[in-house]
Amino acid sequence: MKKTLILLCMLFLAGTLYAQTTVPSSNENYIYTKNYLDYPASGDPKVSETVQYFDKLGRPKQLINVKATPQGKDLVTPIDYDELGRQVDSWLPSPMNTLNGAIQSGVNSNATNYYGDNFPFTHKNIEASPIERTLSNVQPGQAWQNHPVSFKYQANILDDHVARFVTITTVTDNTTYSKVVWENEYAVNQLYKSVVTDEDGNKVVQFTNGSGNIILLRKISQDDENADTYYVYNEFNQLAYIIPPKAIMDFFNAYGTGSNVEVPEFILNDLCYQYHYDGVNRLVEKKLPGKGWQYMVYDKQNRLVLAQDANLGAAKQWMFTKYDQFSRIVYKGIYTSAQAYGSQGRVFEQNATNTFTNNNTLRQAFIGFNNAGMEVYYPANTTYPTVNFKLLSVNYYDTYPPYSFNPAPSANAVTDNIADANNTKGLGLLTLIKNIENDNWTKSYSYYDMKGREIGTFSINHLGGYTSTESVLDFSGAVKQTIVKHKRLNSDTERIIKETFEYDSQNRLLVHKHKVDNNTEEVLTQNTYNEISQLSSKKVGGAGISNPLQTIDYQYNIRGWMTKINDPDNLVNGKLFGYSIKYQNPANTETYAIFNGNISEIDWKTQSDNILRRYGFSYDTLNRLAFGRFTTPGATVIENNFYNEWVNYDIGGNIRSLGRYQKSYNNQPLLIDNLTYTYTGNRLISVKDNSGNYSGYPDSSGNTIGYDLNGNMTDQKDRGILDIDYNHLDLADKFTFDQTYVVKDLFLGDLIKNVTTQYLYRSDGVKLNKKYTYGVGKNTTESSTVTDYLDGFQYEVQGNTTQIFPPVLKFIPTAEGYYNFENNKYVYNYSDHLGNVRLSYTNNGTGGVQVIEENNYYPFGLKHRGYNDGVGNPSYQYKYNGKELQEESGMYDYGARMYMPEIGRWGVLDPLAEKMTRLNPYNYAFDNPVNFIDPDGREGAGWGYRNGAWVFLPGMQQGDEEYTKRGFTDFRPDGSVVDNVVITNSSEQNTGHTYLGFNGEAKYVTHGSFLGIAIPLTGGWGNPGVGTGTGTIAGTGAGLSLLTILASAVAIWTLHGDAAVDTPADEPEDLNNLYLYRNMRSVGGLPELGNSLNTLGIRNKDMSNNIFGEIKADTDYVYGSSGMGMSVTPGYGNVVPVVEFATPKTTLFRIKATDVYRSGLGINVDKINHANITPVGRIMLQQFRTQIQATAPLWKPVR
Repeated sequence: MKKTLILLCMLFLAGTLYAQTTVPSSNENYIYTKNYLDYPASGDPKVSETVQYFDKLGRPKQLINVKATPQGKDLVTPIDYDELGRQVDSWLPSPMNTLNGAIQSGVNSNATNYYGDNFPFTHKNIEASPIERTLSNVQPGQAWQNHPVSFKYQANILDDHVARFVTITTVTDNTTYSKVVWENEYAVNQLYKSVVTDEDGNKVVQFTNGSGNIILLRKISQDDENADTYYVYNEFNQLAYIIPPKAIMDFFNAYGTGSNVEVPEFILNDLCYQYHYDGVNRLVEKKLPGKGWQYMVYDKQNRLVLAQDANLGAAKQWMFTKYDQFSRIVYKGIYTSAQAYGSQGRVFEQNATNTFTNNNTLRQAFIGFNNAGMEVYYPANTTYPTVNFKLLSVNYYDTYPPYSFNPAPSANAVTDNIADANNTKGLGLLTLIKNIENDNWTKSYSYYDMKGREIGTFSINHLGGYTSTESVLDFSGAVKQTIVKHKRLNSDTERIIKETFEYDSQNRLLVHKHKVDNNTEEVLTQNTYNEISQLSSKKVGGAGISNPLQTIDYQYNIRGWMTKINDPDNLVNGKLFGYSIKYQNPANTETYAIFNGNISEIDWKTQSDNILRRYGFSYDTLNRLAFGRFTTPGATVIENNFYNEWVNYDIGGNIRSLGRYQKSYNNQPLLIDNLTYTYTGNRLISVKDNSGNYSGYPDSSGNTIGYDLNGNMTDQKDRGILDIDYNHLDLADKFTFDQTYVVKDLFLGDLIKNVTTQYLYRSDGVKLNKKYTYGVGKNTTESSTVTDYLDGFQYEVQGNTTQIFPPVLKFIPTAEGYYNFENNKYVYNYSDHLGNVRLSYTNNGTGGVQVIEENNYYPFGLKHRGYNDGVGNPSYQYKYNGKELQEESGMYDYGARMYMPEIGRWGVLDPLAEKMTRLNPYNYAFDNPVNFIDPDGREGAGWGYRNGAWVFLPGMQQGDEEYTKRGFTDFRPDGSVVDNVVITNSSEQNTGHTYLGFNGEAKYVTHGSFLGIAIPLTGGWGNPGVGTGTGTIAGTGAGLSLLTILASAVAIWTLHGDAAVDTPADEPEDLNNLYLYRNMRSVGGLPELGNSLNTLGIRNKDMSNNIFGEIKADTDYVYGSSGMGMSVTPGYGNVVPVVEFATPKTTLFRIKATDVYRSGLGINVDKINHANITPVGRIMLQQFRTQIQATAPLWKPVR
């Protein structure tokens, strides 16, 4: 067998080395990797190449990305060690004249010259002990050398005053119920204590017990006031309570002089997280602060079948989910029970579910039932619940069901013939989604190419029209062309949107073109990159390559942080907008330098009046924004303090007071808001404006705010909102207004009397329609504006009680703004680092530029008034964070919640509140809106830097629990663009310009990877305009994208000397040839997956190095983003990789990678010969085990 392998390798290499120009140094140990990015029918293939050199001890010493820079230079990263063999300096990569892969000399001095800084590396100080703990990290750049992140490792002392909370737990109906009691304080040396001090001296202290459980996370405020979050475990070592800082303060203020005191129920209900478990460690009841109890019911496969919150419970309703034999969701809906809301009702439903041993719903060839106007090819009564339910969504896999409304697809989806009948086994093919407020449905189809990649979709909307998409992908999966066809109604004229994308040799996006119908094609962007692949310039707009409307330049500091969008001090060559971001280098002497990544100052200038404006920011020690100082440096007429905003918080992050100024008619700063807030728990009860000014928050303030059982705000009488109704997703679907309340300052130019606003949603939360009803002035006739949101196409229908006008297609968004269908013009947006739309412009028809709107904002999002407003487009209301303003309510719609910029809060409890338990669930963007955004109203997320890699942690802030737990040294919020990113710690390393996106998705241009990126940096660090790959950075920083490692056309392991090597024999063309191998016991020819999953194939010592800690119980969470999962060995084609082969007790099995993905699982590869099968997202261990077990029939014995 070994001889055969060698022969195959030789034949394969003979073909690939024919045109080989890369020649690594022959006297060095190295690994040479070649990735094919595209394989055109004519011409040379597009490739990326890396050479990793090793020293004589097998340690990496230099990484070369061959000819990877835009100018064709090598990108070289040196790897040095100290006298003890430790890598204490992590150098940034730098470009050097190519040597065709040969090892480079003088790399360190070259890096110093390129970055213009004597410290182009991160330095790590390590304690002199066998465990080599990190004592401090110093980030790249001269400015950071005296501002390290430091780490201390201690035991608790008497002055720490760590409270000892214990539980008294009883078990009733197989469920744990606990009381929490404060006993006293922990004795000295009973807890591990770690202290992390950031670059600005802010401290976070974490205390853990001997079992590794976090007991206390403490943040120190500037008043030496501890913001303490306690974690309390019951007698079964299950997390029973989380007690946030405000609850701790309220408790000790009332009971701090005693001991053995039970925490009262009102504090627990208003401010704490409470959890109950059943006898098999499943979470069955929970209560979040300010929200009613939630209940969960599972089937015998440990899958969540029923879920109920307090609003559903009031109607005796449950959300139900049904699964097939592979644990794929087949349909969901709302079930009405006869049982009352509460624990007893849950127990009844759990017992009823337990009677179904096999709770799988199997696809059938005939119609099983009809519900909510939809025929379903699944049975209704073979799984629980069997009756009294209403469908919300249905999913079909493997084959398309024979519905009469199935579209007749065109013969070709751009390039692939639909009639080829590719194998769709395991693929999601059709999803039916019902509207919440009525029984109309959206039907969405997916089509795939031979490689199982989605190349087409067809969605029939709830009005009967459709939107279809067709995509052309290159060899690596980068999008080369998309065609979108759309109709609102099936009888309407079809609109066609065509987009094309051009890339350079390393798949960096160069040109993005856009065409609407038969109109002239528009060049949206032409991108230029610097030598480390940072976007340095972008030409925007224009019908030709040589005539852009704007050229936008970008600058970055040594940390990879953006510092400029154009130069506000030098707006030349017709540039309309300049924006500068400062961190450690503010210009205003009254503003402190900040080193921990928070922004200290922003400058901006527009051509509208050519006045430089500035905000200087200050923060408290909990990284919350305290003050935004507005100045106009160098202006002829000084306007300092005209738009100041200042905020004060309680210990739990609730805003206690907020003030802001506005420019007055006599050119003086005018106090428009002097707000004081009143709370019950975290619920805002009233806001009082003491300024007496209507601008900003209304002067008719102080009214009591109501809430429903789920903690949703149900009115805001200060703004004339009498009632807010919510659907089962806690989305506001109706606003009822006080018609005696007069709304001022709306774009219609008259006094407005709001009547109602009604929303229509799909059951997956997508907004489809909005109807706003109002009266104008003294006219009693009601008018309405109806907006349809259809796959990005936005329509308006105007009407009144006597007439309804035809619908008008208003616009569709583009990567750089939007296309206005009413005047057939492209409108382009300048956006800042948060995605705030700052200035909109268009072609004036003669080749020039016309500014149509300018928007500037207070830090918490309220728009400035009094200068450079512009007329704008009344139909296009996407402004702060790029979200749509609902003018009648003053709120921004983020998707999952609506935000109130006047008061800096949400009106709805955070759907992901449990990810951020140290904060209250109503505050916006961690109380730090200068550095964070909430992408959709659920969480402000971020990325931590550790051991040379970026790690996604949902809901993370610098200094938080997960940040400090495993030694993170830097932090960036979602949407950041960083550079010089090491994507793996293994011998295979890639570096590149990386967009750290939302929900753990990172897209990047690696210099040794096939993945490309389109970053429309009109938004500063905005969303990619087109996703050109499926790669993510592994959550632990130890994993490459699956395809980055395994889609290599050549991977040559060459060791200097006579060492034995293995070389892959087959050229991996796609995932269909990738297999994952594992040794397991065989029972009846199937792998015994369950018994081999005590720690999911990962040893405890491996898990202890994971940022989320060791898996100990079925209720512990497994995080797909962290790379956690079941160990496997990857291999291509019929070549079995080197693994620990079967013993007499085990059998070597393998599974296709495509089958893993089709089973709803992911794959994380952390080195050439090792991978993990992972969950998608965050899931309990027991649920992940069930998912893994469901794959058993897909594993095939090898030997």
